[in-house]
Amino acid sequence: LVGSEMCIRDRIREFNYNIGTESAGKTIEEFLRRLGYSHHVIVGLKRTENGICLNGLWAYTNQRMKEHDILSVHLEESESSPGIIPAPVAFEIVYEDEDLMVIDKPADTPIHPSQGNYDNTLANGVAYYFAQQNIPYVYRCINRLDRDTTGLLILAKHGISGAALSAQMMERRIHRTYHALAEGHTPSEGTIDAPIARKEGSTIERCVDFTHGETAITHYHTLSHESSKNGLLYSRVELHLETGRTHQIRVHMHSIGHPLLGDTLYRPENPFGLEHQALHSYSLEFLHPVTGKKLYFSKQEPW
Repeated sequence: LVGSEMCIRDRIREFNYNIGTESAGKTIEEFLRRLGYSHHVIVGLKRTENGICLNGLWAYTNQRMKEHDILSVHLEESESSPGIIPAPVAFEIVYEDEDLMVIDKPADTPIHPSQGNYDNTLANGVAYYFAQQNIPYVYRCINRLDRDTTGLLILAKHGISGAALSAQMMERRIHRTYHALAEGHTPSEGTIDAPIARKEGSTIERCVDFTHGETAITHYHTLSHESSKNGLLYSRVELHLETGRTHQIRVHMHSIGHPLLGDTLYRPENPFGLEHQALHSYSLEFLHPVTGKKLYFSKQEPW
C-alpha cells in the first residue's frame, strides 16, 4: 500500500509559546519538560533543523528565557512504524484532531501485532487509515485493552502528544471507567485490593497472588441486577481502576466469585454462551496534551 510510487508527506506540527512571568528564568528544557515533552522528543527536536527556536533564532535547550519571549517548536515526522502492515481492520473514530484520536475498538481485535497476529490488529487498521491519506504515522497507543475487550482507546498522533499522554497515564491522571457483566448478583459496591501475578506455567493467565503479585486495586459498584432468559443471574457493574495490571478486572471479579460473562479464560464453562468477555472501556477523562483542555468521552457498550 505504501511504496516507492506513493509520495508520503511529512507530519508537521508547529507550536508557539508566549513566555509569561511564571516561566521567565527557566531554561528551555525545563519549560518543555514541564509541558510533558520527554527526553527522547527533546533530543529529536535538537536534531531537527529549526526544531527549537527562541524569538525566531535557533536555540540551545539550556538557554534561559525572559518574559514575553516566543519559544517555537517545529516537529517533523516522516516515517511510519516499521513492521506494521497497513490493512483494512475496522474501528470507529470517536474523536480526532491534529494531536490525538479516541477510537472505539471492536471485539476480536488485538491492539498491536504479535506472533500469529500480523495484519489483523488495531495497529494495522490505523496504519491503513493514515496510509490512505499519504500521511506517515507512528503507532502510539496510550491505554491498553485485551483482544476481546471493547471500547475507548487513546492514540497519540505525534511524539509530543504521545509523551504528554503517556506521562498522564503513568501519573494516573487519565480516568478510565469500565462497564461489565458479571455472573451472579454482586454487592452494591466494593473495593478489591488483591495483588496480581502471572499464573505459574502460563504465559497468558494471571491470578491473585499475595506472595509474588503486584499491587492491584479495583473499585466497583452495581448498576443493576438482572437474569437471563434461562434464569441465570448476572449484574451490570461499573468499575474504576487505581492500577492497570494485565487482566486486572477479569482476575479480580473472578476472585470474588463473580467472573465476567463470556470470559472463557477464567470461566471455561461459559454458561451464558457469550463469544467474548463482557468488558467495555466505557469512558475516558483526561487533559488535552497540547491545549490542556479537559476532555471527556463515553461510548455505550455493545451488549
